Amino acid sequence: MTEGYIIELGREALWIVLLVSAPILGLSLLVGLAVSIFQATTQIQEQTLAFVPKIIAVLVAVVVFGPWMLKVMSDYTTRLLGSLYTVVR
Repeated sequence: MTEGYIIELGREALWIVLLVSAPILGLSLLVGLAVSIFQATTQIQEQTLAFVPKIIAVLVAVVVFGPWMLKVMSDYTTRLLGSLYTVVR
């Protein structure tokens, strides 16, 4: 196991984390922005109004993007465990 291989594994793991978390974070960001604009235009300053739509958006994103996220993570895990034999050898 070389240093380059370890760095490549770390880079790929970080990329997978960013790829899997991007849909949920992006949708949460868009909903938060929409709620903030709505609150600013209507001058409603209710604190709970910002959280409920974001929670619902995150749950919807998990339901919609969940199978894809699971496939990406399982493919990475399969590749990682498949290369374990070459690392141990």
